[in-house]
Amino acid sequence: MSTQIQLIPKSGIERLAVYEPGRPLEEVARAHGLAPETLVKLASNENSLGPSPKAVEAMHEAASKMHLYPDGGAFYLRKALAEKLGVAPNMLLFGNGSNELIEFLGHVFLEPGTNLVMSQAAFIIYKLVGDAFGAETRMAPMRNFTHDLEAMAKLIDEDTRLVYVANPNNPTGTRVDNGQLQDFLHQVPSHVLVVLDEAYVELLPPDEQPDSIQWVLDGHPVLILRTFSKTYGLAGLRIGYALGSPTVLSLLNKFRQPFNVNAMALAAALAAIGDEEHVTRTRALVREGLAFFERECFQLNLDTVPSAANFLLIRTGDGRRHFEAMQERGVIARPMDGYGLPQWLRITVGTKTENRRAIEVLKQVLDAHPAHSGEAGA
Repeated sequence: MSTQIQLIPKSGIERLAVYEPGRPLEEVARAHGLAPETLVKLASNENSLGPSPKAVEAMHEAASKMHLYPDGGAFYLRKALAEKLGVAPNMLLFGNGSNELIEFLGHVFLEPGTNLVMSQAAFIIYKLVGDAFGAETRMAPMRNFTHDLEAMAKLIDEDTRLVYVANPNNPTGTRVDNGQLQDFLHQVPSHVLVVLDEAYVELLPPDEQPDSIQWVLDGHPVLILRTFSKTYGLAGLRIGYALGSPTVLSLLNKFRQPFNVNAMALAAALAAIGDEEHVTRTRALVREGLAFFERECFQLNLDTVPSAANFLLIRTGDGRRHFEAMQERGVIARPMDGYGLPQWLRITVGTKTENRRAIEVLKQVLDAHPAHSGEAGA
């Protein structure tokens, strides 16, 4: 005799949205009857050079120790990264990707009656986590596809707990002026934590990167989020970190599980932070790839948004339709309708061969499904 299951989830769970990630190669290959090795994935802002070679070597060395639990305190990685960044070790907290750290922020600061402030067309996970904890999300319209800090400041009130600034921003690729960002910090009330999501910051030349670590050291209510997924090419290992005051990190740490970062990730990240050659090569690949896509899109009369990250936002006129048509031809890009930008596609910078293939397929798709004009959407 079977029993009908009648579970009772918390109220509101059924209304929560689910994040739509870039589709993996194997899934697209199965769906369209294509060979996985013929596909080009430029959907998830991964590093097309692959992982840091030093990280790969460290992973091989660590493989035989996978029967042991990882170092829950990330002692060696914490010590080495603190030295590299010029901060105390207790100013760092590691997560299973920076997404886990965003969830920790929800646990600590968000509940019904509170709100978070972010920009429209910024990383949608901020809102999804806010929704999960019953908090209100206040979105400021962008100005030229860039965070409008003045508009964001006006949305802050006594119930605001978090302000997110993705810099450079995903999915637009834009960045905030360093001086304007510093001025913004002085406007934010002391009860609000400004979360600077710097997932792509290492792709900027060092002299163009914001002095965000110094802002933390100066006592501003700032928390920095960074990841090893992008510049260091370790997306598959899921490791990121928060840099902030020990007081804030001690609150986040209350929700961290004992072994939230796996041992392979710890070993790879420790090796990767010393691989400056890989970082330099990655910056060069991104710079050349962006220039290529911008030139080609100009020839195709397609608008683009100047990018400081490893991807480019391209207005094709019907992003979802063109995404699907490109996918059928073996190139995986990313539609932007989920960010309120239905006319746009986001394409990650790949290798030269991958970039050329993407443009060839985009041309085929536009010939078959011509772009049309309309509002930019941001």
